[in-house]
Amino acid sequence: MRIGLLALTRDPLPRLRELAALAEAVGYDDLWMADERFFRDVYVALTVAAAQTHRIRLGPCVTDPYSRHPALTAMAIASLAEACGGRVALGIGAGISGFAELGITRVKPARAIREAVEVIRLLLAGDVADSDGDVIRVTRARLGFPPPHFAIPIYVASNGRLGQQAAGAVGDAAIMEGCATPNEARVFAEEVARGAALAGRDPSRVALVARLDACLSDDGKAARDVLRPHVARTLAAGRLRHATLEAQGITLPAETRASVAHLGYEPGVAPYRHLLKFVPDRFVDALTLAGTPNEVTERLVALGRAGIREVIMHPVGPTDGDVDETIRSFAEVVAPAVRHALEAP
Repeated sequence: MRIGLLALTRDPLPRLRELAALAEAVGYDDLWMADERFFRDVYVALTVAAAQTHRIRLGPCVTDPYSRHPALTAMAIASLAEACGGRVALGIGAGISGFAELGITRVKPARAIREAVEVIRLLLAGDVADSDGDVIRVTRARLGFPPPHFAIPIYVASNGRLGQQAAGAVGDAAIMEGCATPNEARVFAEEVARGAALAGRDPSRVALVARLDACLSDDGKAARDVLRPHVARTLAAGRLRHATLEAQGITLPAETRASVAHLGYEPGVAPYRHLLKFVPDRFVDALTLAGTPNEVTERLVALGRAGIREVIMHPVGPTDGDVDETIRSFAEVVAPAVRHALEAP
């Protein structure tokens, strides 16, 4: 199982430089950085990381086709590839952050992703992109410098059925946020496979990736308590779709959701803390990787057996420790144990 570390670019650039060095040193395969509006620019941050590392693969997780035109994304990822010898991947999804502030309307997200990937692939191949799509329009565009000599995999992120089918149709990998149970992973795999089949592609060529918040501690309850507010926000805000949660009874009362319906994207988890009594441990386990290293190992092995081939882990520090402890423990303790279990006959 491939493992990636997700960093948020609200952290200062010196801290992101430290995280890049740490991620490479302890064995992560990938370092992803979020492309969030009004945080530090993701490509500046990735370039800083490139200068600090030699092996680890780098990329945005995820950019979007609305706030950045796909032609600009192609230019940026090609430039990053040149800066670090080709060790890059591109994550793209429909996005949400900062759209209201920028006056952006998010229309036809699955179609936008398909059209964006088509434009990006043309430009990265050195071809001319000329398209009048439903969402993305480009006229006789071409990179003004030699295209990269490296294959740049494109990861398509979506929690929606149509977006996951788009990932199967055009992506090298599909990312789902909060995919922490085997049941959810299997439905995710079915939608990606359906999109691949409709496009005449082999579904096995599209890697399934779970993007998960994680907190590791010798005290499993304490780790779950750290992530409980994040889960409360996810369930209350309703911005992420999950095919199997409602059937498992993992939902909040309607009146509880209504109490936070006025909140926008940016407030963070603090406004949701009064909902914690509605979020038992099994809710936390359904959406995150929280617990002892052994507990997290067992759950990742189950995900791997359900078809998940990669994990992108966003670390959250335990209350009694530093976030770097979770970063190290995940790479040095959990990942080797998971790989050993999955490789065993």
